[in-house]
Amino acid sequence: MDLFSRSWTALRTAVAELSDEDFSRPSGCTGWLVRDLVCHLVIDAQDVLITLATPADTEPTRDAVTYWEVTETAPTGDDPLDALTVRLAAAYEEPWLLKFHLDDVGSAAGRAAELADPALRVGTRDQVLAVGDYLRVYVLEWTLHHLDLIAHLPDAADPPAAGLAGTREMLETIAGTAFPASFSDKDALLIATGRRAPTDAERAELGGSAARLPLFLG
Repeated sequence: MDLFSRSWTALRTAVAELSDEDFSRPSGCTGWLVRDLVCHLVIDAQDVLITLATPADTEPTRDAVTYWEVTETAPTGDDPLDALTVRLAAAYEEPWLLKFHLDDVGSAAGRAAELADPALRVGTRDQVLAVGDYLRVYVLEWTLHHLDLIAHLPDAADPPAAGLAGTREMLETIAGTAFPASFSDKDALLIATGRRAPTDAERAELGGSAARLPLFLG
């Protein structure tokens, strides 16, 4: 719960500190500008609120790791939902409107998470998870999208170190292999998820693990 709150607070703070010009810069998400990513974060916050208000009375079917569907296809930005996000973001017209909406809905999502019992079960995407596992899902989501947000903003702050480390641990479990200890947590996440290509030296360190990467999560 604490890591969810820290990761989410850091991401919302990073958005609040963006200049108007930053919203027109590319993000680390294929086909999305920063404004499109921020609009996606509004939708994510709504998903958290909806899911935490959707109790389930059956046993969990997924946990924080098995929740993710791994594909071999890199995102192109052409998915209908991705395209819808771009149109929604454009409808805001002014960056301050997006900031306001994210702060409003995002604050509510953060409070709902703090009040939730981690042992309770909730339903989302036709699956059942314990609340604690569901919030860990979003630690990964927030951390990767924080990296996407600042991909072309060199002066922006990185995600919290604990969030980077926790997300690395989850990705290593999903990949079924540990990433080289010489990789920083940030570099491990960027390389493992295809957000940047490994250098020749990094590929050599990955060895046989390189064949399992990158991981595209959905």
